[in-house]
Amino acid sequence: MGATGAVGQVFLDIVQQRKFPASQIRLCASARSVGKKVTVNGEQIAIEVATPKLFSEVDIVFIAAGSDISKAMAPIAVEKGAVVVDKSSAFRMDPNCALVVPEVNGDDLVGHKGITSVPNCSTTPLVMVLKPLNDRLKVRRVIADTYQSVSGTGVEAIDELRTQTAQIVKGEPVTKQVYPHQIAFNLFPHIETFKENGYTTEEIKMTMESRKILHLPNLAVSATCVRVPVMVSHSESVHIDFEGRITPDEVRKILSNAPGIKVVDDPSKGVYPTPLMAEGKDEVFVGRIREDASNPNGIAMWLVSDNLRKGAALNGIQIAEELLRRDLVGRKARV
Repeated sequence: MGATGAVGQVFLDIVQQRKFPASQIRLCASARSVGKKVTVNGEQIAIEVATPKLFSEVDIVFIAAGSDISKAMAPIAVEKGAVVVDKSSAFRMDPNCALVVPEVNGDDLVGHKGITSVPNCSTTPLVMVLKPLNDRLKVRRVIADTYQSVSGTGVEAIDELRTQTAQIVKGEPVTKQVYPHQIAFNLFPHIETFKENGYTTEEIKMTMESRKILHLPNLAVSATCVRVPVMVSHSESVHIDFEGRITPDEVRKILSNAPGIKVVDDPSKGVYPTPLMAEGKDEVFVGRIREDASNPNGIAMWLVSDNLRKGAALNGIQIAEELLRRDLVGRKARV
């Protein structure tokens, strides 16, 4: 569901790249896309409407179509016997829903109740770094400032950045529809809705989801999420406080051996992760690993990952692969 969206399109690319073991693929999107054909694995597949009958004919339902649709359709899919892998935030903090990054907490899929969730695209790279480090030395506090690309909003935002950039280059008036401010040649510290405490819902998600995924309910996390004029890939400046001292070399070694992470760290030669480096790649890239000058037990670093891949579509497919590997698809796998 959501096959024609930014995440849905990347999802179908990854299905083909990873040779996902599907005997049949059904594609669903909004009513205006019904009948449109999309090529997957060399086969032309027509977009159709998601119905209870369709759900009864498939094993796994991937939803990348927004929280309202997820809330309405996911329970129906589960009732019809399918396992749901949901990209939205609708069920992430539901205690009966598994919120999973397979490299971090794949065991949480055991005993799932039908709905599994993909974390927020800025949460995933953060927890992938925190998990192996916390296994070595307890993490006490995390400060994360994100620099998030427009593709996190969707295809309309990508189009808006392109349009505004062309308008500015041509000296034309800038038009805006998707964002409250001009995004071309600009940035703003505003992703999603501001709450009474001054944090946005995006920033709160990073805190709450990280605690759930890492099984650290009291982990201190503070985030500031910024929208930047980049097409694809989210970047994060992360400061981590530990209960004791750990050296940058130790951190590099730990992260170099962690699944799904690639250390790119030689700043003196201009070698560090960038959004263009991460675009189209599956790994979380980590660089600028250094001691925090303000805390002897702290480490600062820079993370970049493709938000449409590991931040969304890839993680969903990896969840499905893990469900299959553990034989957790079907009613018999639920409790």
